Amino acid sequence: MLRPTRSPASLSAGLLLIASVALADDWTSVGFDAQRSSWVRFDAKTSPSSVRGPDFRFLWRIEVPNTARSGNTLTAPALLDFLISHRGFRSLAFVGGSSGGVYAMDTDLARMEWERHFLPGPSASSPDCPGGMTANLTRPTAAAMPSSLGFPGRGRRSPAKSGVGQPGEGAVTLAEVARPPTRAASRPASTRTRPPAQRALRGVTLVYALSADGMLHSLYVSNGRDHAPPIPFLPANANARGLIVVDGVAYVSTSNGCSGVKDGVWALDLESGSVTGWESDGGSVVGPSGVAFGPDGTVFATTSNGPLVALEARTLAPQRATASTGFRSAPVIIDLGGEDHVAAIAGDGALRVYDAATLEERAGTGTGSGSTRSDSSLAAWRDGSGTHWILLPGSDALTAWKLHADGQSVTLEEGWKSPRMDAPLTPIVVNGVVFAPDGGAPTGRAKLYAIDGATGRGLWDSGDSISATARGHVLSSGPGHVFLAASDSAVYAFGFPMEH
Repeated sequence: MLRPTRSPASLSAGLLLIASVALADDWTSVGFDAQRSSWVRFDAKTSPSSVRGPDFRFLWRIEVPNTARSGNTLTAPALLDFLISHRGFRSLAFVGGSSGGVYAMDTDLARMEWERHFLPGPSASSPDCPGGMTANLTRPTAAAMPSSLGFPGRGRRSPAKSGVGQPGEGAVTLAEVARPPTRAASRPASTRTRPPAQRALRGVTLVYALSADGMLHSLYVSNGRDHAPPIPFLPANANARGLIVVDGVAYVSTSNGCSGVKDGVWALDLESGSVTGWESDGGSVVGPSGVAFGPDGTVFATTSNGPLVALEARTLAPQRATASTGFRSAPVIIDLGGEDHVAAIAGDGALRVYDAATLEERAGTGTGSGSTRSDSSLAAWRDGSGTHWILLPGSDALTAWKLHADGQSVTLEEGWKSPRMDAPLTPIVVNGVVFAPDGGAPTGRAKLYAIDGATGRGLWDSGDSISATARGHVLSSGPGHVFLAASDSAVYAFGFPMEH
């Protein structure tokens, strides 16, 4: 019997394919990683020089059957760059619709893969309480910081585990996580116990959706079918945001007291089905990205009238809080010289940086100097020279601040400012390129800019490619591509054409 042989060229191609898969950074949740940095460290195609060239362009637009609710439309796509199925190799994007739909798109072939529809929510809707599906979709995300070479979950202080898991346990990302001992919260926590959820199967890739009735759905990425029965998470019609799954626990924040749901942070243990909540005494939890995570799993949240707080993973027991109160942005976690720091915009418009271990302020700008739209999110990254940057969407421009550490001293220095924008939204950073969206209100058209992150020099813009406005946290990025969710219930793709 003749057996097919492989040439050295085909073997090399296979090894390159395996390497590209290993290096791929999947955008699993709002803000890319658990630190909500919006920073993709590695992309083989995207760079300041390549984006300036003729190949980077508008690629496609896919509109889905969704009805907007008080300005809410689609969530930023969660991505899966490499799925092996009976239909071959696939790259997928998953978006949630305000009227209850979940949509999967093949990003290489620019076509719908599958869709699911859940309860659309109440007929009543307002800007503060839009109802419907308000939280983004998410895939499981590691608490550890990604490394500079694009290996997710293997950054500083990540658990020391084999890349293929312990014997008999399968891959690390699918192995059962040992639960640390918990302790009682220093104040009464809102806890509800649910029937145990089905334990996830090894080798299964899932995407999670929180529907308007407060149920958390686990869906197979290949076809959108239920992996397990949905689990009760929140009361119906809460204004939930920043959904993320870390170490077998789903977290989400709630704001504006919608449907009587207290403002705060909520955690659902996916194995036991138990729900624990930390209720804010200082107004809404700020920002569309919700909470951010230190690499040890500590949960950080900012509140509109209260402090920046650190909460214990799983239990949400309060650990520490800032002396300052009132914030305009969600937090972002930064590894500065081997120490974790937390940055956020304070209520007076100043950018403030805190030591994550103590929440003591380490650096700050003048009042109003870091001014940003209320209820926003930041981005943070480090360039090739080692300089740390924090990006702020302001009232009419994007501002970049340099963060320096010299011994015990931490300082902030203004770096560059973008040209004027009508409605700056949260940017993302891909291999040194800042992609900055202008929401377009009141002009009626959003616009995407590409900027050299180290110099502030403009590289490219989307022109009139986008035919609607955008709002919130709308961007995500896969290898060689950037995706934007607009208010016309369409996803727009920009990047390098697929090689055939």
